[in-house]
Amino acid sequence: MTENQRSRRKDEHITLAYQQYDEELSAFDGIRFVPQTLPDFRQEEVQLETFFAEQRFALPFYINAMTGGSARTKQVNQQLAIVAREVGIAMAVGSQSAALKDARMEETYSIVRAENPDGIIFANVSADNSVDNARKAVDMLQANALQIHINVAQELVMREGDRDFSNWLRAIEKIVSLQEFPVIVKEVGFGMSRELMQQLQDIGVETIDLGGQGGTNFAKIENDRRRDGAYTFLEQWGLTTAESLLDCQNTTVSLLASGGVKTPLDVVKCLALGAKSVGIAGTVLHQLKTADVETTIQFLRGWTEQLQSIMTLLSAKNIAALTRKSLLVQGELRDFAELRHVDFARLANRDN
Repeated sequence: MTENQRSRRKDEHITLAYQQYDEELSAFDGIRFVPQTLPDFRQEEVQLETFFAEQRFALPFYINAMTGGSARTKQVNQQLAIVAREVGIAMAVGSQSAALKDARMEETYSIVRAENPDGIIFANVSADNSVDNARKAVDMLQANALQIHINVAQELVMREGDRDFSNWLRAIEKIVSLQEFPVIVKEVGFGMSRELMQQLQDIGVETIDLGGQGGTNFAKIENDRRRDGAYTFLEQWGLTTAESLLDCQNTTVSLLASGGVKTPLDVVKCLALGAKSVGIAGTVLHQLKTADVETTIQFLRGWTEQLQSIMTLLSAKNIAALTRKSLLVQGELRDFAELRHVDFARLANRDN
């Protein structure tokens, strides 16, 4: 691909992702909380602090990877960085492949660190990158951690995508084994099964973003970009975020949840199912596109109080307490849980 083609693809991704957003559609309707005890504390006492990737975070949600690699996406990254800085949350950039291939594209990513010099920022590379590229991506942003994204389904639908995945697992293992910076392996919207999670855990991965179906659909984006609709049948491929969290219940790695998260209640459901934090992307992009930076900042600042409200309602003073609250798994999600032998009865009767 030429650099113009690569930049155009980045712009197309943003446009198509925005067009996909459906504010009313929820990926978490199959999960409900069981109201239990009266809270014995004040709402302001609720602690939202969380820990993963060797770092402590004041809030349990972050802006997940979206973009970079063109003049237009530089502006988007700048806006996202301002939002992250003012709200006090972490932020990931999109794949830095464009900048690793063309140094002129670096500023479309490094603008994030320029706008947010003291914030927690995640660099981002694809799974087929070398150790040197991983280091360059981290150095480019003075990043606090590195996301390695896996996107086999997207690559196969993309006309210009990769077709050779034979080295992906080994490449991830080499980067993880450096132990020079925390590594987060993430899916891009197709979810993870416990088999894939175990495969990653076996090579030393300690933090995994399940990246479930329900948010931005990259199979549909790439199918739309093709113009021929050749892969329409793959547009519903994968597991939802809720399914992935249920499938990976019995794990010792730090789980992050993303994909279709639109409300603070979605965040709390993910945390109750074991996620250490929750990534949001489409919701933030939608706010920026329909309003402005300041409105988006106020929107996400409101999530802090709303999270505390929900946790007070559940008599959960911190995130650890959420993982002991009873959850009902219903509808199609229950069917999935039964087929995968997930103990949803235990989830419905957890001790306080």
